Amino acid sequence: MNNSTEKEIWAFLDRHLRSVFTQDAETYRATTSEELSLYEWFVTPHRQDGLDFHFFMIEHAWAGTSGDFRYDLLEPRVQIYGDTAIVSYTFMLTRASADGSLTHRTHNESRVLVQGVNGWQVVHVHKSPSWRAPYAPQTSTEH
Repeated sequence: MNNSTEKEIWAFLDRHLRSVFTQDAETYRATTSEELSLYEWFVTPHRQDGLDFHFFMIEHAWAGTSGDFRYDLLEPRVQIYGDTAIVSYTFMLTRASADGSLTHRTHNESRVLVQGVNGWQVVHVHKSPSWRAPYAPQTSTEH
């Protein structure tokens, strides 16, 4: 595997993810295919297609990260097959509230990226709970 390609993919992913949490719709559009398909277990058990839903979510700061936040990718893995890459990891978001308290939320995530004339773009996302479903259901309202 080409180490520079792997670094390029992780840098791209950082730019893409930050666009969601900083409400940067322009960067999100540049890094995401109009043919996006995704599964977000905490939104609906059905596949969603296209960008409109996410633009609405970004516009309304759905991620709740208008303040101080950070994210970490736990156990990151990239698989590269020509102009296609699959990245998988456990996503952990940490938010600091105005009173200084911290909250964390995690989920497992895979993203499929395709490299075209305009660089890498996300074409598919799949998110799943990071708890042992169905044996250990989530106990908080965080997801």
